[in-house]
Amino acid sequence: MREAYRDQLGQLADQLADMCSMVGDAMSLATRSLLETDLALAEQVIGDDAKVDDARAKAEESAYALLALQAPVATDLRTVLAVIHAAESLERMGDLALHVAKAARRRHPNPVLPEAVKPYFAEMGKVACKMAQQAEQVIRTQDIDLARALDETDDEMDDLHRHLFTVLMDRNWDHGVAAAVDVTLLGRFYERFADHAVSVANRVVFVVTGKMPGYDTDEL
Repeated sequence: MREAYRDQLGQLADQLADMCSMVGDAMSLATRSLLETDLALAEQVIGDDAKVDDARAKAEESAYALLALQAPVATDLRTVLAVIHAAESLERMGDLALHVAKAARRRHPNPVLPEAVKPYFAEMGKVACKMAQQAEQVIRTQDIDLARALDETDDEMDDLHRHLFTVLMDRNWDHGVAAAVDVTLLGRFYERFADHAVSVANRVVFVVTGKMPGYDTDEL
């Protein structure tokens, strides 16, 4: 019985790791659809979003079943609670990739991005996918150092996001208000994707150490 219980906990981690892969792939395709004005890729991301939603529902269902039937304590309880919170963050990451794809579809056949900002989004897409891959490895290995390294990768995304605004605020911006709004929203989607990846990694730190990064021990 105990071995089956441990297997169920392991399956929860596998479900989360698989979700990381799913949302990373979604953001990769969404970024390509944005940069290449590729409607087929945008439609693929939009159509596949339901799979991410289903994965979250299954992970939460499994977690709640363990809570009800096994009454886990200590590290096991932290694991189950972390799965519930991390599944929500991962589902939101999928939604952010969905928003990028919908922007590409909405403007098709016209490009969403002016040429001046395409390099920023190409790099933001790479960083976002890297962070999804890092989060997957953190879940599979419970490597605390790797989990904390996501903060550094997040700094890369924040720097790109800030630099993007220097382009938008430049007096030579001549692409109009609609393009500025699109670029602003899309930049925010990538920045939030990265924030959620950090949140997922922090949940693993909580499982292993019993402490959430950014909180004092007395607050836990």
